[in-house]
Amino acid sequence: MIRVQTEDFDVGREVEALTKDRPGIGAVCVFVGLVRDVATGEATCAMTLEHYPKMTTKELERIEAEARSRWPLAEVLVIHRHGRLELGDRIVLVAVASAHRAAALEACEFLIDWLKTQAPFWKQEETASGPRWVDAVASDDARAARWTKKKDRPS
Repeated sequence: MIRVQTEDFDVGREVEALTKDRPGIGAVCVFVGLVRDVATGEATCAMTLEHYPKMTTKELERIEAEARSRWPLAEVLVIHRHGRLELGDRIVLVAVASAHRAAALEACEFLIDWLKTQAPFWKQEETASGPRWVDAVASDDARAARWTKKKDRPS
């Protein structure tokens, strides 16, 4: 399930809903991304995320489908926020449920790596010297590239 929204989310409530009445789920892996105070070397006081809704939803659905094709997953939830976010605000939730922990852990890592590099969000940080758009980071691209080398495991 994919949700792109401005509203905050409750991690516990989302995981509970994901697993409710699903006795075959033996593992849930959760990643929560937060707005931090220093992202690219300069103090950040807030961040604004912009996106093109139709493109964003389509790409996030493609990324989710790719994860489901690689691992035996019971449930996948991706919530990505947009709009202006303050320090400490939750940006993204990736929750992956499977019968076994290895699939949940690997799929969660894959999803966040691909979201970071392929999801069409544009980030602008607010700093003391003014706003600045966030560029792609080579280390993020390298992490995501690991998943193209093998279909089922990082290198």
